[in-house]
Amino acid sequence: MKVVVQVRLLPSPDEAAALAATLCTVNQAANAVSEAAFNGGVTSRNDLQKVVYGRLRGEFGLGAQAAVRTVKKVVDAYATLRGSVAAGLLGAPGSARRQKAAVKPIAFRRDAAQPFDDRILSWQHSARTVSIWTVAGRLKHVRFTGATEQLGTLAMFRSGESDLVFRAGKWFLAAVCEVPAEPLNADPVDWIGVDRGIVNLATTSDGHNYSGRRLTRYRRWQARKKAELQAKRTRSATRRLKRKAKREARHAAHINHKISKDCVAVAKRTGRGIALEELRGIRDRVRPCRDQRAALFSWPFHQLDRYITYKAERAGVPVIRVDAAYTSQMCPRCGHTARNNRPDRDTFCCRRCGLAGPADFVAGVNVRNRARSAWVLANGPAPQEG
Repeated sequence: MKVVVQVRLLPSPDEAAALAATLCTVNQAANAVSEAAFNGGVTSRNDLQKVVYGRLRGEFGLGAQAAVRTVKKVVDAYATLRGSVAAGLLGAPGSARRQKAAVKPIAFRRDAAQPFDDRILSWQHSARTVSIWTVAGRLKHVRFTGATEQLGTLAMFRSGESDLVFRAGKWFLAAVCEVPAEPLNADPVDWIGVDRGIVNLATTSDGHNYSGRRLTRYRRWQARKKAELQAKRTRSATRRLKRKAKREARHAAHINHKISKDCVAVAKRTGRGIALEELRGIRDRVRPCRDQRAALFSWPFHQLDRYITYKAERAGVPVIRVDAAYTSQMCPRCGHTARNNRPDRDTFCCRRCGLAGPADFVAGVNVRNRARSAWVLANGPAPQEG
């Protein structure tokens, strides 16, 4: 399976200036290539390369392999755009957003990431340095650093391109690694049911609760700051809003990484699988009140699902998805399902048998029980005819 490992470069001031000039030049070249592709309607990488290769080499001074990587970056960007349009991610036909994307060439930022392959970027893992092509010549012995586990993965499994990234005044290399997944546990002893929510981000059938109270306070504080900046309506306020949005997204991703890592580690240690609710389309199925809309529509449920899925695949832990309907209203002991089984958000109390407990924990148990039934149904013996 493919894993992206990110390491931080530690260039000297002169090396950093050369890297900055390189990103600026290759992205100017990418904009020229994008205009040629858009105006000529060229989508093939080979055809586009024939049109612009000489210009990239002469006018922009790119090396042969840097020119090839720049053309590929543009072709991949247009392929992504066509895929987004086909999937309806840019709105319905005729929508303003879709028309805006279709009437002009793709533009690349001055400091947009640039792909490098093994001909223009080489790694010296023992010395923790890289040799990288720039418009100022080849830079050798540029130091890098990272987490010990990440560096080990990079040294053993790196495969393919690496992207040079400039973010928040720092330089990074994002390398693709082809990490072999562990054999799948095809016969789990049981399942861990995971109920996802907003107040409690995740609650497992084992009783582990990942509370979201600290995150809620953080997001409310961010919302107040956003409102203050939006009221100013200045360019600097707009720039700060973008930085704050990226910071909040990174914070949410960090929390989802922690939750998914814990769930997968427990499942692997105990020989169990992980059961998740099928939450696709949840935003279309519910009608929250006005005060709940921001919390529901901004929390990345799907991101936590993806993180659990790929970490479980890497660890050989099976993942199953079950129907999410009435998991928080059904009694796991007698099966009675009713809305008044849940008198408030945090409490469950069955009106038939009296079973009581935290509502999110009961939902996690129901998810686990549905996974047991689904696994038996899918893996049981075939019915005999006659």
